Amino acid sequence: MLSHDVATITRYAYERLANNLAVPGVIKIRTETSVGKVIEDLFIILECCVAEDLDGQIYYLPL
Repeated sequence: MLSHDVATITRYAYERLANNLAVPGVIKIRTETSVGKVIEDLFIILECCVAEDLDGQIYYLPL
């Protein structure tokens, strides 16, 4: 899941993790980050991970 809504989505993701519930990978984008940097970092994540690596993880961009 890709989102710039740091307050809401992050809170729910951490709540689910605390309750041992499934959480898809969450990638949070800080609003002050340039589009180019976001795209660059997304390519790094896509090149280095498989879908299962992202399960239960919360990443913040920029890396």
